[in-house]
Amino acid sequence: EYLPKPFDLPKAVELIRRAVDESMREEVSDERGTQMPEMLGQAPAMQDVFRAIGRLSQSIVTVLITGESGSGKELVAQALHKHSPRASGPFVAINTAAIPKDLLESELFGHERGAFTGAQTTRRGRFEQADGGTLFLDEIGDMPFDLQTRLLRVLSDGQFYRVGGHNPLKSNVRVIAATHQNLEERVKLGAFREDLFHRLNVIRLRLPALRERREDVPALARFFLQKSAKELGVEAKRITDAALSRLMRFDFPGNVRQLENICHWLTVMAPAQVVEAKDLPPELLGEPEVAAPSAVAETASGEAAAAPVNVAAPSTPLASPPIVGVTSSPLDASVSPWLVDLERESRSLLQSGVPEVWETLTRKFEAQLIHTALQITRGRRIEAAQKLGIGRNTITRKIQELGLDD
Repeated sequence: EYLPKPFDLPKAVELIRRAVDESMREEVSDERGTQMPEMLGQAPAMQDVFRAIGRLSQSIVTVLITGESGSGKELVAQALHKHSPRASGPFVAINTAAIPKDLLESELFGHERGAFTGAQTTRRGRFEQADGGTLFLDEIGDMPFDLQTRLLRVLSDGQFYRVGGHNPLKSNVRVIAATHQNLEERVKLGAFREDLFHRLNVIRLRLPALRERREDVPALARFFLQKSAKELGVEAKRITDAALSRLMRFDFPGNVRQLENICHWLTVMAPAQVVEAKDLPPELLGEPEVAAPSAVAETASGEAAAAPVNVAAPSTPLASPPIVGVTSSPLDASVSPWLVDLERESRSLLQSGVPEVWETLTRKFEAQLIHTALQITRGRRIEAAQKLGIGRNTITRKIQELGLDD
């Protein structure tokens, strides 16, 4: 791998992250399971997270964590692991949206030597690495459909095969999954297996967004200012009540992770030791953004802090998606013009016998959406992902797949 100059900063960060992941791929650290990061919050819903973890402390049941990006899903997963009977085992996390589709199978299940080009040695997958402990599957909603079948089989009978292998291996792991997506909707759209959804949705923990627990913002802000100062080796800055009041009115689309990065930005950029309201970043002051510290890349240690959770009942059967009648008539004239254009284009392609119409139109649709979002956000990928309602890793992968880098 190399970076031609001038290089794109997000690309450089992603390349460095992949290099670190590669070097540590065979090293499963027990420290993530034995050192629980700070979990802060006095909001009533925040207290639910502690009670939920307590109720699950003697169980190894599968848990599905839902919540917006940056709300602290991995931190909650680590807490569930630490306070479980498997606390002495490893905690292994994998972001299924951050790994290319053709490599994800090998990451999860491992591969035998010679299984594919470049497989010079046998490699254990994450299921083997997490044996006796917990496997955290982040952004499970982005998992490719064909791999969902393999995951379901492992969850059902506890057996799997390495890529290129012929001997079944036993899996002894507790699975905790997380997603920012609405899995019920993805099931109805045919993008997520219903049987896998029910297998994962035994206990569901919902993490509200930071804007739903604004009373926790002051304590979190002070904590992150202390944390940033310690990391940078400087004196911690103090923040005025007026600045805290402004922070509490902000909606934080990037949730707790965004608040952490704002505090890091303040530690570096605020001109004085006492942070005034006027020192806050432009997006909090309603000014044009210059150097936004919005929800930037996730740190190696995972998400910054946990948000509250509500314990939902076990999954209920999903209603079958309605069957839409197919007619030969064009769309009604009152429908948005772009839908009329889509109907005309799809009809033309289908009648002309063009192969893979679905793939062709889907790529065009996704490419246009992402291109427009990047134009509106002036190329800021993380902000574009937030506006589109997708994860930062998803937009990076889509940009590469659709050839939008140029």
